[in-house]
Amino acid sequence: MTTDPAAPVARPRGRSRAAGVLVLLAAASAGAAVPTWLTATGVTALRGTVDVPATGTQVAPAVLGAAVVLLATAAAVALVGRVGRWLVAAVTVLSGAVVVGATAAVLADPRAAAEPVVTQETGVGRLVGEVGVTAWPWVSVGVGVAVVVAAGWLVRASRTWHGPSRRHEAPAAGGGGPVDERGAWDALSRGDDPT
Repeated sequence: MTTDPAAPVARPRGRSRAAGVLVLLAAASAGAAVPTWLTATGVTALRGTVDVPATGTQVAPAVLGAAVVLLATAAAVALVGRVGRWLVAAVTVLSGAVVVGATAAVLADPRAAAEPVVTQETGVGRLVGEVGVTAWPWVSVGVGVAVVVAAGWLVRASRTWHGPSRRHEAPAAGGGGPVDERGAWDALSRGDDPT
């Protein structure tokens, strides 16, 4: 009896590819949030004017939270069935929307985003001059859009996925399980329920 060797391999490869994409997007989201997004100048009583850099994690902590959620969806990809893939895709879209929304809020008003960081650093909530914006917030927006696009790809790619593996399925009706002790152990090692 011959079986098609590609059939059992297709499902794990598709799921592992999807999980890999989600892990990469989570890393990209977190990576874009770590560098300096804004540079502001504040005033202190002792040092006068000081330059204060603000990272993405300081001015948009929700981006890092979305990256953590994306890691969780990557783990969930290995477990979900046909209905669960829609939930994973929805959570992925929401994560991308959070990344884009949190970053857009910083870009819309960089002064307001930098002010709490300057206050914490200097003890005085007074900014001097303009707030400089680096390229990293724009990178973050791009990553967020990529996450939303990946959710659509995930829905399409997961159409061929099957439910959980055989060990979690109910035994076929009329299958006639093993009756002796050795047969029961063999069935258990295959992942079948001998009862």
